[in-house]
Amino acid sequence: MDEILRFPREVRQRDGRGRPTSEEYIIPKNEKRKVLELLYPFPGIPALDEERFDLHEERKFKIAEFKVVREDDMNYLVSPYYYESGGTVIDWMPADFGDEQKA
Repeated sequence: MDEILRFPREVRQRDGRGRPTSEEYIIPKNEKRKVLELLYPFPGIPALDEERFDLHEERKFKIAEFKVVREDDMNYLVSPYYYESGGTVIDWMPADFGDEQKA
């Protein structure tokens, strides 16, 4: 069980296919870096202005657009497309990954 973050939360429905609701943390822009540092599970925390490619959505996004959701007593670092396609931080690839797939 993860500790609840100190930010307000908004209840969101993931999709209409019976997936659970989640609570999305409302994180102010000036707190985004701290939260990223807290939750990013890999070495080399990216800058907020870096781009990544979401494997599930097959689209790029800026790191600063990340969301944090709470489901099943856990906090998940997710892409901005989480509610459409379910991509979490483990699905974030280098920005040029999508370009390589099209070549």
